[in-house]
Amino acid sequence: MQDFGNILNNQVLLVSLAASLIAQGLKIIIDLIQNGKINFRVLVETGGMPSSHSASVTTLATCVGQVQGWDSTEFAIATVFAIIVMYDAAGVRQAAGKQAKVLNQIVDEMFQEHPEFNEDRLKELLGHTPVQVIVGSILGVAIAILLGPAGLLL
Repeated sequence: MQDFGNILNNQVLLVSLAASLIAQGLKIIIDLIQNGKINFRVLVETGGMPSSHSASVTTLATCVGQVQGWDSTEFAIATVFAIIVMYDAAGVRQAAGKQAKVLNQIVDEMFQEHPEFNEDRLKELLGHTPVQVIVGSILGVAIAILLGPAGLLL
């Protein structure tokens, strides 16, 4: 049980998780501005502005660099991890979403005359646009600079 208390003292972990929460909160605000109403569903949907995946992994990498040093193996690992996550968010999952859109269109056209076909549509919004990933990354670095171990606000 004492180890759990140590986890709660890990500022790098806490700030990285906070970055994800902040990005998710911003999604509600941005969606409110765009659509004129509060939509809490954006908290559990994939995609959206900004990318919380990008915010959390760039916060993690920046905080690790602050603590362990910019030339450390730990910073290198965190940075490569961040790049892979961001590439996946904008590349692989975005491509899967485009494929789902095409498949949904094919199913719509093929089964237009057979309404008894009632399979669920594939989810089309799976990933992030490159802009959403970049904004999430900038947000993540800013959060690490402000709230991280070498943060300006702490």
